Amino acid sequence: MHAFDMTDLGKMRFFLGIDDLQKPEGIFVCQRKYTKDVLKKFVVSESKHVQSPIVSGSKINKDMEGTTVDDTYFKQIVGSLLYLTTTRPYIMFSEA
Repeated sequence: MHAFDMTDLGKMRFFLGIDDLQKPEGIFVCQRKYTKDVLKKFVVSESKHVQSPIVSGSKINKDMEGTTVDDTYFKQIVGSLLYLTTTRPYIMFSEA
C-alpha cells in the first residue's frame, strides 16, 4: 500500500462551477456564480426577453448572401446550458 501526503484546505466553497455552502442544517449547492458567468460570457443580459424564440407563422429560408457564422460559439452556449441543467442547482443534502 502506498502512502500519500495530504493537505487540509478547509471546507469546500466552490467546485466545477457549483457554489457550496455548508451549514449545520446540511450542505446547500447552487449555481449562482456559474449562471452569472454564462450570462455575462454570452452577453445574454443585453438580449430582449421574448415568450418564444420563434416568431409564429414565419418561414426560415437559407440566406445565400449572408455572413458566415462561427458554429463554435453556439456549441459553447449549448454546452454551458446543458451543464447548467444537468448539475441540478439548489440541492440540499441533510446530515441527519
